[in-house]
Amino acid sequence: MKKLFAILLFVLATVGVKAQMMDPVHFTSQLKDLKNGEAELIFKATIDAGWHVYSTGLGNDGPISASFHQVKMDGAETVGKLQARGKEIKQFDKLFEMEVRYFEQAVTFVQKIKFTKPKYNIDCYVEYGACNDQACLPPSEAQLKATGNASLSQAESQPEQQQTSAADTASTTSMARQASGASPADTIATTDLWVPVISELQAFNGDAAPTESMAWWLIFIEGLLGGFVALFTPCVWPIIPMTVSFFLKRNKDRAKAIREATTYGLSIVVIYVLLGLAVTLLFGASALNALATNAVFNIFFCLLLVVFAASFLGAFEITLPSSWSTKIDEKSESTTGLLSIFLMAFTLALVSFSCTGPIIGFLLVAVSTQGSIVAPTIGMLGFAIALAIPFTLFAMFPSLLKSAPKSGGWMNVIKVTLGFIELAFALKFLSVADLAYGWHILDREVFLSLWIIIFGLLGAYLLGWVKFPHDDDDRRTNVPRFFLAMASLAFAVYMIPGLWGAPLKAISAFAPPMNTQDFNLQKTVTEAKYKDFEQGMAAAKAEHKPVIIDFTGFGCVNCRKMEAAVWSDPQVADILNNKYILISLYVDDKTPLAEPIEVVENGQNRTLRTVGDKWSYLQRVKFGANAQPFYVILNEEGHPLAGSRSYDEDIQAYIEFLNKGL
Repeated sequence: MKKLFAILLFVLATVGVKAQMMDPVHFTSQLKDLKNGEAELIFKATIDAGWHVYSTGLGNDGPISASFHQVKMDGAETVGKLQARGKEIKQFDKLFEMEVRYFEQAVTFVQKIKFTKPKYNIDCYVEYGACNDQACLPPSEAQLKATGNASLSQAESQPEQQQTSAADTASTTSMARQASGASPADTIATTDLWVPVISELQAFNGDAAPTESMAWWLIFIEGLLGGFVALFTPCVWPIIPMTVSFFLKRNKDRAKAIREATTYGLSIVVIYVLLGLAVTLLFGASALNALATNAVFNIFFCLLLVVFAASFLGAFEITLPSSWSTKIDEKSESTTGLLSIFLMAFTLALVSFSCTGPIIGFLLVAVSTQGSIVAPTIGMLGFAIALAIPFTLFAMFPSLLKSAPKSGGWMNVIKVTLGFIELAFALKFLSVADLAYGWHILDREVFLSLWIIIFGLLGAYLLGWVKFPHDDDDRRTNVPRFFLAMASLAFAVYMIPGLWGAPLKAISAFAPPMNTQDFNLQKTVTEAKYKDFEQGMAAAKAEHKPVIIDFTGFGCVNCRKMEAAVWSDPQVADILNNKYILISLYVDDKTPLAEPIEVVENGQNRTLRTVGDKWSYLQRVKFGANAQPFYVILNEEGHPLAGSRSYDEDIQAYIEFLNKGL
């Protein structure tokens, strides 16, 4: 059932990502002397495409805000709060139930200071949080250290401002004690549980993760399927025999006719690939990646697909101005050679737009939200090849035209079926905007109700119980249509239990998350008993159970999605609660450590100040990863029993992952 409807609905495949160290935010820092007794501490960041950094002052209940911290501030004091400069984006986050603010591409954080001594010695950092659509990084730091001579006015050189606070002195002394060259195992733990197991984990993970090129092949296949569907529409199919006959009649040499038909097909490929390139050049890589979660774009896509669906259902036809095709057609007749054939192909693209336009639009919307800069071009390449194949094939083998199906009402059935499918996908894009703004108009049960109605009506249409304006009056249900009707009605029935909380794995990528459902008979709750690594490992040793570590965060959106969609499954909950010791380590836990800990990581000194810093450091040094959610299964000695796992709402795959550990 899942595979059948994946093909029927042009399901977009998602690409799995191996656990790896991520460094998507790149900071430079400097002290800028304002020459009036004041200065600015500037932290300037460039952000990789697809990632965003949260702004300042979001509150304790939201994601990780950017904040300024001082390790040592001798000869200066802060003035005001940390300021964020850049193009700030505001968006309502459904999971946090609040408006969040963040930056994409670039941001500059500025902290103003005032000099209090002729000489200054400053050691400070900005802590920030960064996320993309699949993972969140733990709280990270951008450091700044500066010493020098300050330009002070007379009024600013007052003795009472030349004192270092007792808290600063104590903090510095404490860190000096820790920076004595002791190993991380000595300063953090007294057991071997912190010993790195990166190579062991990589041996389990292997090289099975899909690659980006594999995703491109999937996008190509989606385009190919779209092109084959477009072939059987009323605007394209009737043109094929006329075009092939034209090439055969105007050339006595059959070989030349085949060459011209092949050139015609290649021209179609060039035209549609240029369209894909145009989309890429207009938006760019970072903008395409932002489309997946941008609420305004998702609303636009929803309305666009509704218009396309209405056109396919027969409300109106989307056509380009007839003068365009007329002028191009006249131009093709007045020219010769390759240009003439290319203009004929361009005329086909214009004339057939009322049927191919909605399919192309749907395809471009789908692949654009994948965030890949080459996805639209690859999708259009597949679409164009499928569209061009019959022109060349029938020119080579004209006898096949006699056995090809004749034009008729069956082509309108294809159009109407596509209209239902585009209407269903319009709701998916509306759902993204609904979650972003917190409207609560398309919660899970409402979304499922509408999909049940859509695919139920599609089944009724295919059986002939419902008719649309362009359908034949004597339309009968043939055998292929009957089986498609059965599949559509079965899909509608399959979704009905979802109204009461059934997970519906086949459409989990499309339906809103389970936590939006008001009425849910499934009350399975899974929560970790241990939130400390050493305590959880001690319990595992006492109970002789394997351990699953959940590296998570209070501000990790995808962590909440995994808990709501995967951990709520009864089978998953039973395994986690009864067969494992579950340890959840929050990398953004702000609880201060008893004493700051100095460690050396990648040749640089780093200070661990909070519990979250400690767990984030554990994830990096022991497992070689720094993104959340991140799941790893260990024995009671701290060694891996299986590969690691990241964000993926495939429940069955998660169960297989847990069973491997057992």
